[in-house]
Amino acid sequence: MIVCHCMSISDHEIRAAVDWMRAADPSTIITPGKVYHALGKKADCGGCMPVFLDTMRGCESFGVADDPAKPAIPMLKRMRARRLG
Repeated sequence: MIVCHCMSISDHEIRAAVDWMRAADPSTIITPGKVYHALGKKADCGGCMPVFLDTMRGCESFGVADDPAKPAIPMLKRMRARRLG
């Protein structure tokens, strides 16, 4: 299925880019901009973004796995606790 008509990007290409990025760096944050860049294209009108994001999020390899070897940063915990109140 074509997700981005402006750049002619299919759901298969998005999934392949997400899988490639996750294999290259398991802890990277995958964004639409990085997917476009990996495909050698640029976003145009942005009308595809809701479907583009749903396609990215639907990939099994989209999320960053918890890594017990990397402890959470205490400062971020405190900031999060203050924000959540």
